[in-house]
Amino acid sequence: MTTLLTAAEQKKPNLWRRARHSFAVARHEPANLIGLVLAIFFAYLILAPVLSILVDSFIVQSGDEARTHQDEGSFTFYYIVRTLYSRISEILLWQPLYNTLAIAAGTMVFSMSIGVVLAWLVNRTNMAGRAWFATALIVPFMLPTWTFALAWTTIFKNRTVGGQPGWLESLGITTSNSVAYGYFPIVFILVLHYTPLVILIVGNALRRLDTQMEDSARVLGAPSRVIAFSIVLPLIRPALMSAALLIFADCIGEFAVPYILGLPVRYDTLATGLYRALDTRQNGVAAVIAAVIMIIGVITLLIDVRMMKEARRFVTVGGKGNMDRLRKLGRMRLPASGFAGAFVLIGVVLPLLTLFLSTIMILPGRFTLENFTFDYWIGSNLDTVALRNGILLTPEFWQAAWNTIVIVGSSSMISGVLGLLVGYAVLRCSFKGVGSFLRQITFLPYLVPGIAFAAAFLSLFAVARGPIPALYGTPLILIIALVAEKMPFASRSGIAAMTQLGKEPEEAARIAGANWFSRMTKIIIPIQAGPLATGILLPFISGIKGVSLFIILAIPSTDVLTTYSLRLLDYNYDQAANAVVLMIALIAWLGTVLIQKISGTGLAQGLEN
Repeated sequence: MTTLLTAAEQKKPNLWRRARHSFAVARHEPANLIGLVLAIFFAYLILAPVLSILVDSFIVQSGDEARTHQDEGSFTFYYIVRTLYSRISEILLWQPLYNTLAIAAGTMVFSMSIGVVLAWLVNRTNMAGRAWFATALIVPFMLPTWTFALAWTTIFKNRTVGGQPGWLESLGITTSNSVAYGYFPIVFILVLHYTPLVILIVGNALRRLDTQMEDSARVLGAPSRVIAFSIVLPLIRPALMSAALLIFADCIGEFAVPYILGLPVRYDTLATGLYRALDTRQNGVAAVIAAVIMIIGVITLLIDVRMMKEARRFVTVGGKGNMDRLRKLGRMRLPASGFAGAFVLIGVVLPLLTLFLSTIMILPGRFTLENFTFDYWIGSNLDTVALRNGILLTPEFWQAAWNTIVIVGSSSMISGVLGLLVGYAVLRCSFKGVGSFLRQITFLPYLVPGIAFAAAFLSLFAVARGPIPALYGTPLILIIALVAEKMPFASRSGIAAMTQLGKEPEEAARIAGANWFSRMTKIIIPIQAGPLATGILLPFISGIKGVSLFIILAIPSTDVLTTYSLRLLDYNYDQAANAVVLMIALIAWLGTVLIQKISGTGLAQGLEN
């Protein structure tokens, strides 16, 4: 026993010396301080809002004292019971939940069915025009989802709601509510938007698949059906699962399309139900609904992460000649191109053409020369109550455009710089726990649908908390909310970039006497200019066409282009609203092309990272 104690006592000084040595080394590594500061910053910016809205589910909110028979701030199960078990829980939660899951499941099934076929045609066959289709088929994913929703209402809108009728109604063709609104058009539109995502992810897996295995099976006499289901399908299964789960998770938090096509017939989803609860000041109920959305999103995307880890076990690298071999379609070559062309026609040409024509029509659905005008773009003294000029001559439009540039631009630049710093801290920090925490915390917003994340920010920043003032109604809350929401894109770009940069250039500069700021500005940032640009532009494009955050956190004085167009739509100024949407779509498309030019990579590589 004495010998053991002596040995243990002898180890203590060694452990202490080692700890002091590690601390002394870490103290001179700037990445450690940066990592700790970023960890604290993101814990407050990302984790605190999520925890805040979960806590709000159990705290009596202001104005509910009489209803709950408790004081404000008291612990309560009232909102849980009201949302999950009361007589109106069917309206508040269960029916919207059923509608949401039905939309997500339908969108996932049809997007996968169409997307896999198109991915195979573009990547593995000699389909006519396949190089052009490789780009054209992706355009619907670059456009905001509600671009398609507004085009749909322009054609199919009936007299269920007020305002101008749709084109078909104007031509004397009555459209039923089931066609104009509700489940069918919502799923149809989301399928158009998410099918390109399947083409990108599955197509990337098909390009990397070694065709030698298929050739071997074919030489041994295996029919095409056996090759497809026994070789190809198992190897691309992780990509299929990842695409399906990402679509499902995104649909859970989709707000704009159900808002435009669901509310007229009271077809609520969780996202629109959350918006309705906040709009009617039912903050406790909104907190419960947001928590449900978060839980579904987290579960779905954690399964996706598991699938992506499984994908690493499937190493299918073959020779370049084998990889480039295409299957000849013979007589089916032109019909295959026709199928792809039909998708481009329905998913790109018709929606954009419909929106543009709607903006230059005085009366909808009347295709006569005297009915066309550019007044809704550049006209003045219009015969309307609130919109006196075309949008390009309306101060509110330019104010919304300026707000968009300032808010989205500022948040994107901050996100890009922070993303690079996160990558630097994760790869250079001596404390492994800090690096791991930064990886996880900056990915968390991707697990939380946007509408729920906006509600979480509203819960935390709507009132003053300690030294932090109330930020609701200010551009600052929009900027910090966008920074937090877009960190998954920016941080993954920064981590991927820093992984490819060794320590040698920085160590050489340190030996030469350069301080950390000089090393960062003169070595790291210039070398990583491409990834930094991607980390800025990708959040910018996503923020330009985003709705969920802004619809919850913006007020008229902080309108951006997305909320401005929705407000025009609420006032039945359809032509002006569609014109604003076209401007947003143009900016989003140009930004996506710019990303590919600067970074030298396509969307497929970006999604893979």
